[in-house]
Amino acid sequence: MEVERTLVLVKPSGVARGLVGEVISRMERRGLTIKVARMLRVTREMAERHYVEHKGKDFYDDLVEHITSAPIFAMVVEGPSAVRIVRRMMGATNPLEAAPGTVRGDFGLDVRRNVVHSADSVASAEREIEIFFPEGGEPTY
Repeated sequence: MEVERTLVLVKPSGVARGLVGEVISRMERRGLTIKVARMLRVTREMAERHYVEHKGKDFYDDLVEHITSAPIFAMVVEGPSAVRIVRRMMGATNPLEAAPGTVRGDFGLDVRRNVVHSADSVASAEREIEIFFPEGGEPTY
């Protein structure tokens, strides 16, 4: 299996509900490595870059509004097939369709304000990492 990097965000609703530790714990128990992480407030410009593929859709403004409404927790996660593994761990985007045992299945309440985001491909992960970790997504210690 190829080692990959992916981006995971605990969105404002997840941060407000105290789910950051739960998400980190699930990643670590699975055997993935948290390479770098930070709490931050997403600017409108960052949100627009992040959600560029949804621009013009009826839910775009709600996505941007939510992710900029309060702090998020962003992390670069690394491991074999990390993108696919993390996506399965997060569950279906719609919490009503997410399997029990997934983050969204266990904690999600609303499809537009679901508690987490994870990149859907290696290419998306690299693009998104640049938005949230412009220094490259590597530890700086």
